[in-house]
This record gives sequence, C-alpha cells and structure tokens, in this order.
Amino acid sequence: SDANASYLRAARAGHLEKALDYIKNGVDINICNQNGLNALHLASKEGHVEVVSELLQREANVDAATKKGNTALHIASLAGQAEVVKVLVTNGANVNAQSQNGFTPLYMAAQENHLEVVKFLLDNGASQSLATEDGFTPLAVALQQGHDQVVSLLLENDTKGKVRLPALHIAARKDDTKAAALLLQNDNNADVESKSGFTPLHIAAHYGNINVATLLLNRAAAVDFTARVRALLCDIRVKHVKWILDTPSPTGGGSRDR
Repeated sequence: SDANASYLRAARAGHLEKALDYIKNGVDINICNQNGLNALHLASKEGHVEVVSELLQREANVDAATKKGNTALHIASLAGQAEVVKVLVTNGANVNAQSQNGFTPLYMAAQENHLEVVKFLLDNGASQSLATEDGFTPLAVALQQGHDQVVSLLLENDTKGKVRLPALHIAARKDDTKAAALLLQNDNNADVESKSGFTPLHIAAHYGNINVATLLLNRAAAVDFTARVRALLCDIRVKHVKWILDTPSPTGGGSRDR
C-alpha cells in the first residue's frame, strides 16, 4: 500500500517522526518491499542510528532477513555503518548469521575494508572460520582485496590458527610476498595443505610465482613431495621451478619483505 511504501521511504531517509507516525497508524513495523528489505534494513544501510534504535525498541525483528538472506547486521557491516552495527549487536543481532551464499557480517566488513566494524564484530563473538559457499573466509577475502590492516587484525585474533591455511594459499597464488611473510610470522609451517592436499609451494610453483616460492623455500618448505605433486611440478612451468631450486637463498630469508 501507499502507507507501507511511505513508511519505508521515511525510514530510509532517516525521518524518525514520520516513520513512527506510520507505525502508530497501524503499519506493520516489519513490512518489506519486493526485495525483502524492511525499515530496519533500509535505516541500517544509510546509518540512521536513531531510527534503528527506535525500531528495535518497538520490537522490530533484529534478525529479519531479505530474500538473499541478509540481515540488518549484514547490510550495516557491508556499508561500514559502525554505530549501527554496535546498536544491532547490543540488541541481540546474530553476529554469525549467514546469507544464502554463506556470507557473514564479518566477511562483508572484511571484504569492504571496514576496520572498525571488523574489530567490533571480532570482539563480540564473530567467527572467522565460517566460509562462503566458495570456501572463502573473511581472511581470504581481505587478503585477496589487499586490505592489509584487516588482514593483520584477523591474524591477531586467529589464536587457534584455523583460518591461516586458505589465506597462505591465496598469497602464493598472487605471488604476494608481503602477505605471505605476515602469515608465516607467527606460524613457521610453510607446508600447510589445502583440502586437496596441495601446499602453498605447489600453488606458487604451479603459477610460476618465484617470489613467494623463494620465500617459502627460505622458510624450509619441503621440496620432496609425493609422486603426484612431483609430476605436477615437472609438468608445469618447469623452468620456473628449476630456477627457484637452483638460485641461492638470499641471506636473511624472506621475512624482511614486509
């Protein structure tokens, strides 16, 4: 109805009194548009903290999801609306809610380089180990996007080392020595394996990424792999692998490349 649409417009624009008038006149506080976006979602996206707070006080559903499975916390995290994120979490929002494709609020904040939001979510129980359908963790996406401060923050909070594995593989894929050195700083195991059994050195060799491969070898990555992997290394970019193995290690290793 017109009243429903006007209510949603008022919430999106941050017009608190107008929005409250519509509620008083019988509009359902949780009414959605055709995409499943309600007033809380729209106000959260635009950073209207006062509107968000008032809607929650009037028992708007804090974890209501859009058609794509996004909650207000997903939307605020993606938009970098730190104050809204704090209000939502304080009012019981599920920090580990996953959308249809497995995205969490932490993943969205990490992807968009919203450092303050990432820190707040981590401090309030957000899990780094929840991955998307494609297997990407918040650390993996931050690394891929080159968000160095977010990467550092996630690593500092990764006390059990659960999420380092895919990130190191991505650093090897991108030939990113800075990220690889950061990842190896607190964990000297350069031979961590992916689910398919490949180590970061396999991936660096596969793509001919000499810089990361050299760093990994300086960190004592094992060269004597299984027959399957040796065949891979022989088959792909032989000259790169040979160059890596034949080149003397630079003194001091790769840890200074930061």
